[in-house]
Amino acid sequence: MKTVPFRVITLLALCLSFGTFCHAQTLHYDRPADYFEEALVIGNGTMGGIVYGGSNVDKISLNDITLWTGEPCNMNIYSPDAHKAIPDIRAALKAGDYKKADELQRQVQGHFSQNYQPLGELQIEYLDAEGQETTSYKRWLDISNATAHTTFRRGNYEYSAEYFATNPDSGIVVRLKTDNPKGINVRVSLSCQLRNNITASGDCIINEGYAGYGSLPSYYEADEKFAYDENRGIHFRTIVKVKNGNVSSDGKTVKSINSGEVLIYIVNATSFNGYDKDPVKQGRDYKTIADNALKHITSASYTDLLNTHINDYKSIYDRVSLKLGNGNYNGNEKTTDRQLLEYLDESKFNPELETLYFQYGRYLLISCSRTPNVPANLQGLWNEYILPPWSCNYTSNINVEENYWAAETAAMPEMHMSLLTFMKELQGSGELTAKAYYGVDKGWCLAHNTDIWAMTCPVGLRTGDPSWANWNMGGAWVSTHIWEHYAFSLDKQFLREYYPVLKGAAEFCMNWLVKTSEMGVSGTDYLITAPSTSPENIYVDDKGYHGRTCYGGFADLAMIRECVSDARNAAIELGLDAEFIDQANETLRRLQPYKIGKKGNLQEWFYDWEDEDPHHRHQSHLFGVYPGHNLDDGVNTRQSLLNAASRTLELKGDRTTGWSTGWRVNLYARLHDAKNAYHIYRKLLSYISPDKYKGADAHRGGGTYPNLLDAHSPFQIDGNFGGCAGVVEMLMQSELKTITKTKTKTENAAPITIELLPALPDNWKDGEVKGIRARGGITVDMTWSDSKVVRLALNAKQSARITLIANGTSKTVKLKKGNNIIKL
Repeated sequence: MKTVPFRVITLLALCLSFGTFCHAQTLHYDRPADYFEEALVIGNGTMGGIVYGGSNVDKISLNDITLWTGEPCNMNIYSPDAHKAIPDIRAALKAGDYKKADELQRQVQGHFSQNYQPLGELQIEYLDAEGQETTSYKRWLDISNATAHTTFRRGNYEYSAEYFATNPDSGIVVRLKTDNPKGINVRVSLSCQLRNNITASGDCIINEGYAGYGSLPSYYEADEKFAYDENRGIHFRTIVKVKNGNVSSDGKTVKSINSGEVLIYIVNATSFNGYDKDPVKQGRDYKTIADNALKHITSASYTDLLNTHINDYKSIYDRVSLKLGNGNYNGNEKTTDRQLLEYLDESKFNPELETLYFQYGRYLLISCSRTPNVPANLQGLWNEYILPPWSCNYTSNINVEENYWAAETAAMPEMHMSLLTFMKELQGSGELTAKAYYGVDKGWCLAHNTDIWAMTCPVGLRTGDPSWANWNMGGAWVSTHIWEHYAFSLDKQFLREYYPVLKGAAEFCMNWLVKTSEMGVSGTDYLITAPSTSPENIYVDDKGYHGRTCYGGFADLAMIRECVSDARNAAIELGLDAEFIDQANETLRRLQPYKIGKKGNLQEWFYDWEDEDPHHRHQSHLFGVYPGHNLDDGVNTRQSLLNAASRTLELKGDRTTGWSTGWRVNLYARLHDAKNAYHIYRKLLSYISPDKYKGADAHRGGGTYPNLLDAHSPFQIDGNFGGCAGVVEMLMQSELKTITKTKTKTENAAPITIELLPALPDNWKDGEVKGIRARGGITVDMTWSDSKVVRLALNAKQSARITLIANGTSKTVKLKKGNNIIKL
């Protein structure tokens, strides 16, 4: 039998109708997108496209992840004397004057983050479409190879469009085809909301533009939201080249006439050259970079570009496969949005949709997080507004971290590096913020927001609500990702390089703490934070005051416990800083233990106060359950704390925002509550209508849009990643404890615990997963039947001794380096 080359197979597959594809790998629709929330997103980790798939006029909204307003802050401090207010705030808290403390907190606020900007919009107008009916319309995104497609018939002829964003060749490629002997007639145009100049000549459209050098968020009241100067701010060059047919331009657009195939290439470069570099005076030579990118991408054949792109993408995506048994839903031939709408009926089990959502999370992270020092933002990579919700920034009180929860467990550690490298940039600015705003001269911190310029100060311009503006534990939270990456990779070179960042975050925490006696609290003298806020939440004290500022908030303490533990563990692993290890251990010993409230809940506030909103979306004080690992406080039993965390979730209910729902999937999984973990996962897949859809049948709230993007609402991508991570947590959990060294003994292997099917839903009683990753450098492949693991292979990066929990038993297993078939 003759062997068919891989690339031929690939191309044949791409030519087939989506009906022959595995629906667990494909989002598919029967009409063009009318709204962003219906469009298909593609991306190469830097440049992104939002594909609408129109049959008369197609449009692709364009983004570049490095295109922001602003410029380096040059370490200028908006409120250099802010720290002088801290003693007064503490005095007000000690006196029980929480209203005054809230008022004083506004003195400890700086400037806002900058806004992430849209790059432009490409339009493809079919010139022969007028008066002709379009039939047999299909539109799909194949996440197994990261290609989007549109097909339709006009008259007796078939038309198709294929789209992909290539990382190796740095651009977006569109191919239009028809079997009409007269060919395709299209006009291609480009528009942009920023300051720009668009020209067309020959077969190319070029857009030269720049973003504002300063901006304010959409929610801040100001007559002018943007400051523009052509000699300041990030500049960019976008080039669109149209190939094949009779190509001509009119100075603004390009036409291609009478060709059976039209190729469109889109490249872009910005002058952004780093958080501390002036994008004009020290910027990249973006014009030359864009020109060279166009020369490169147009020098290869379409087939070679496509196969290079697919092979690159699949080298990451294909690491993990998932099957979740057989469902009772018979509608997988239906469009994805229809399946999602019918999924609201909880009597229906659609494992293909559940698997698709998981793999779509992996697709999104691969597509939006491949740029060093520039993490995925609130919308990943895809934004159409110059004033996007919450500036489309990096919100550090969960959102930017949640973006990366699945990076390690779902086998995409390279994507994690965009966040990890960014942390180094935060450290320098964060050290200045620690001194100026908090009077802490050791370590670094990060407040509620940051942006591409690595700002770290608390936001608000002295007018912000302290519930969100004054929170300062972002550095403590985000730095825990350093230890997480090490726990999965066992890369000591990485840990040594990033140890100063992790240690610096811990040092801020250790020096920010005060004794409970300093707040007038009697009894054991524990360490707490003061002032403290719990992200975006509001308490009601015993006198009925609705307050934000307090002392001893347990969200702070949970994150500090995790951060300090991670830094100590890193020092132990590296054999460094014996004095710091002792200081960290002493801090951990003296931290205020958790408190369990009168309702059986884990307290969020130092006192057993009510929440203004008992169903509030944030559950930050449960950090020690997930994503943390250090719940034990030395006083309460672990089980009592787990029970209290479970009670907290019960009181909060199941109606919340998309990203919060994603978090709760993971929390319930860590609590081994399979029933609720799955129930909340289904809630995450609740159908939500596009924001601008005004029909009487509109569905609102938190959940999933027709294109499977997360609905806060509006769109925030973090829920996609939280849900993706939650699936792994239901199937497998792991723990890595630090090697302990004493004068008499050195353990020769890190104790690793792997637990299989810890929160397996009844609907998933049969299934198979390959490629998920456990801490300790171990990859897990397993098959289960009737809720029992029947086949297990563990691939270890190095020899290891593990505790394996599976099928109701626990045993010690010794692994050799490489693949290990485990008998159960």
